[in-house]
Amino acid sequence: MSSARFAAVTLTLFRVVLGLLFAFHGAASLFGVFGGNRGSGHAVEFAAWPGWWAALIQLAGGILVITGLATRPAALLCSGSMAYAYFVVHQTQGLLPLNNGGEAAALFCWSFLVIAVLGPGAFSLDALLRRRDPAPPAPLATAS
Repeated sequence: MSSARFAAVTLTLFRVVLGLLFAFHGAASLFGVFGGNRGSGHAVEFAAWPGWWAALIQLAGGILVITGLATRPAALLCSGSMAYAYFVVHQTQGLLPLNNGGEAAALFCWSFLVIAVLGPGAFSLDALLRRRDPAPPAPLATAS
């Protein structure tokens, strides 16, 4: 396997695993599954700020990143939501992630930023849709 092909497969696996982990966090908070919100066994109250909205971004953004559909905007939104979580929730408890429990938020933030910059890779719905785009229409001839 060539190094370019290896890089494409690695980027795809990274994107899928990252999206899956993020979507699980969202599903746990929205539906109370997988241990529920923060291990409580319960779901977040509907439309409660910011928890319910963060969980919605996690679930929807995670699914979009997994499939590679609208990947760059979804990853940017996910990255921003984790930056918000870090600075608003975690950093108030201490400066460093090891002291404030914000390691996961920081890692998700930077990982999604990498996906937003690099894109979804060759094995994604975005790439498939780009390949299927019809050729642009020929320009209309002007009468002289």
